[in-house]
Amino acid sequence: MRVLLPPRRMPVWLQGGGVIAVAMGLMNIGTYGFTLVAARVLGPREYGAVAAVMGLMMMLTVLSLGLQAAGARRVSVAPETREVTERETVAASYKAGLGLGVLTLAAAPLVSGLLRLDSAGAAVLLALALVPLTVMGAYAGIFQGERRWGPLAAIYLSVGLGRLCFGVLGMAVRDDVVGAMAGVAAGNAVPAVLGWWFLRRSGRVRAPNAGLPTERRTSVRAVLTEVAHNSHALLAFFTLSNVDVVIARNALDDHRAGLYAGGLILAKAVLFLPQFVVVIAFPSMVRRGESRMQVQALGLILAMGAAVTAGAAVLAPLAVLFVGGSAYGELKPYLWGFAAVGTLLAMVQLLVYRAIARQQRSAVVVVWAGLAALIPSTFLVDRPTELLVWEGAVHATVLVALLGTLLVLAARRSRSHRSDRD
Repeated sequence: MRVLLPPRRMPVWLQGGGVIAVAMGLMNIGTYGFTLVAARVLGPREYGAVAAVMGLMMMLTVLSLGLQAAGARRVSVAPETREVTERETVAASYKAGLGLGVLTLAAAPLVSGLLRLDSAGAAVLLALALVPLTVMGAYAGIFQGERRWGPLAAIYLSVGLGRLCFGVLGMAVRDDVVGAMAGVAAGNAVPAVLGWWFLRRSGRVRAPNAGLPTERRTSVRAVLTEVAHNSHALLAFFTLSNVDVVIARNALDDHRAGLYAGGLILAKAVLFLPQFVVVIAFPSMVRRGESRMQVQALGLILAMGAAVTAGAAVLAPLAVLFVGGSAYGELKPYLWGFAAVGTLLAMVQLLVYRAIARQQRSAVVVVWAGLAALIPSTFLVDRPTELLVWEGAVHATVLVALLGTLLVLAARRSRSHRSDRD
């Protein structure tokens, strides 16, 4: 007799992953589309300026991501007080966004000089663009913590579409870095306004400081403190995952550095591919006893990365086309290695967010140590393959060390909880 087994259900923590994966994919397409249009419309000189300003903006998004992590963690930890948490998080985002905007505005002359911009206009627009981008992080974190995947997906989608549509419009009005950054600033306002509208429609959040007594405003400062620690951890990871291109520029000749940069396109694609797993898993990470979920999340990221790595090895000619075409043909034998490095970074990213979720702040030391271990390669390698092996070894070591550190910290906290109960 044939026994029918019940269908295996998707893990609870992963439900909603489909809509977030699609939204984040479309977001990346939108931002990539803006890059392609800017490169074609503006030409090398002006596009180089746009790329420099956008690179700085990406580094400063750690504050927005820190807000998102803080909001998601706090809502997940105490869902019964989420209305208060929402008001505190939104209030903190206004303070953080305005503070970052004012600091960037004050530094506009310095930014213009460092990035060799023709005027301070683009730097001023960068300051304006950072305010709504930071505020957006609070709304995204609230929806992530509440597992409201529809509004969160809409925010992610509007990031890409807003940048593409308003960016193209800005360049149509003025075909230089100022026009492009004006469009980016306008586009950044779209997800912030959308997040405000979704939360306002729920009828729970009023003006940022409305209804917050003195003791709750003290809690806003606590949110900002947490955001600072979160942003520090994310800055460490961003630096670790992006310093390789700087090392390549200094360790290799121009041709080999260009080849290495081409390979990093695949590494970064693999890093971003499973990002939806981090978004979906984060609210569950804040709770104790979710070790099985974390193993599943790591396994899913590993499986996705392994599939791309195998594909890059078997279908090397197609992988070469993905990173730039025949000019990068020399990469064909070891493109799979870049995919493997991207997989390691994606797994490290999940563990960094796990440390943020459990507020295990000392774990960030491991990430900074990994960065320190990469620096000597600047003076000790002269081939792309040597740098790739060095980078892979460092990231694998960081992964193992970070996992071990988190397990030790979790065990200590568990013993502390037991002793408190006794």
